[in-house]
Amino acid sequence: MQPTRVGGPITYATKLFYGFGSIAYGVKDQGFSYLLLIYYNQVLGLPVQWVGFALLMALVLDAVLDPIVGNWSDRLHSRFGRRHPFMYAAAVPVALSYMLLWDPPAGLSQGALFAYLVVVAIIVRIFITFYEIPSSALAPELTENYDQRTSFLAYRYFFGWAGGLTMATLAFSFFLVPDETHPTGTLNPIGYAHYGFAAGGLMLVAILISAAGTHRHIPDLKAPPPKRLVSLRQIAAEMLSTLSHRSFLMVLIAGVFSSMALGLTTSLTYYFTTYFWELTSKQLTVINLGYFISAVVAVPLSGILSRLLGKKRAAITVWILSTVIYPLPFLLRLAGLFPENGSPLLLPALFCLGTIAVGFFIAAAILVASMIADVVEDSQLTTGRRSEGLFFAANSFIQKCVSGVGTFLSSLLLGLIAFPSNAKPGEVPGAVLEHLVLVYIVAIVVLYICAMLVLSTYRISRDSHEANLKRLAAATEEIAAE
Repeated sequence: MQPTRVGGPITYATKLFYGFGSIAYGVKDQGFSYLLLIYYNQVLGLPVQWVGFALLMALVLDAVLDPIVGNWSDRLHSRFGRRHPFMYAAAVPVALSYMLLWDPPAGLSQGALFAYLVVVAIIVRIFITFYEIPSSALAPELTENYDQRTSFLAYRYFFGWAGGLTMATLAFSFFLVPDETHPTGTLNPIGYAHYGFAAGGLMLVAILISAAGTHRHIPDLKAPPPKRLVSLRQIAAEMLSTLSHRSFLMVLIAGVFSSMALGLTTSLTYYFTTYFWELTSKQLTVINLGYFISAVVAVPLSGILSRLLGKKRAAITVWILSTVIYPLPFLLRLAGLFPENGSPLLLPALFCLGTIAVGFFIAAAILVASMIADVVEDSQLTTGRRSEGLFFAANSFIQKCVSGVGTFLSSLLLGLIAFPSNAKPGEVPGAVLEHLVLVYIVAIVVLYICAMLVLSTYRISRDSHEANLKRLAAATEEIAAE
């Protein structure tokens, strides 16, 4: 059976083109979340608190732009529709600025390097927002079907993860590799500029292919509201009215907790792999290949669970499983029950548990995004406005702000436990590493439990969504009859 949208049947190529563009966001997210802190701190020598604060500044300033871009794309009148002008305009600036981020001028003082990081990081985040928010908002327009929305967003999350993992694999296989001067690949400064050039090129290609591939659907997408003169105060009031939707607020608050936990995790991951597990670049490549399996499995898993349990129950179920499995290697190591560093059993054990935990996490993220898509019609019945861009932008705003807080907290945590700069694997005191692991595990488990409790109050189900579609269709028929 072909998936459907308002304008009629579409092919699976539409899902592929829609999802493909998220490679750009996945590449950016992987670089910012995993590599940027260790690069500017351990490789370039910028104090860890400075790097954390720089990334927090860039992220918060970018996040403020999210609702503006979302609302703007909901209202835009152009012959290329509401979303595509933003997508096309973002492609080249995103690629160029991302390349520059990984190749700062030589000889900069610490103050100048800090300023460079702030400015370029802001530019990257601004232009990726101009692509990601309008592109994400296409999903509720391309299909109204409860399960097909999960499928569309599954493709998006798959390609987002695939993009980030592809660049991570290339980084540890070809760019961030050991040499005579740098025995640890992640501490080799030469490879980062090459990584940035390759990553920027991939982002450019992904955005242009996605925008061009979905371009033919522009005539069938939702039309913007009629042009009217409104004050900034009226726009702000309408935005506030839209975003006060109860079920959306529950998703938003759950996102506050989960994004903070994710910020902690992503910022500290390579500290753990480099100093706690002491993995080589080749071993990190193997771990990342496991995450490809996670993403592949999460696509059908999210759809199956959505049909069997409904989106809310399915999301909470896989979230619980991920939260239980992810900390197991750390806890078992501290209890003396996990393979020691250098053991031939270490990599297979980390590979299996990590692949399973991340697969459940991706499935949860897909389902939560699909829950946001279903808010669109529920809100439309109350406000009379379709606000796809605004809803996805507000969710992105919260995730960015709070994830930035998580990143900043990770930098503070590293400072508080006196984690050494320019550290070498095997030379960090065991007590420092154990303290870091214990505080980290307690923090993420508490944060994820809070997120799941809040998400449990979300109200939109399959039945209520289908009832909303019928009510909107009836209202449309009444207007047409008049």
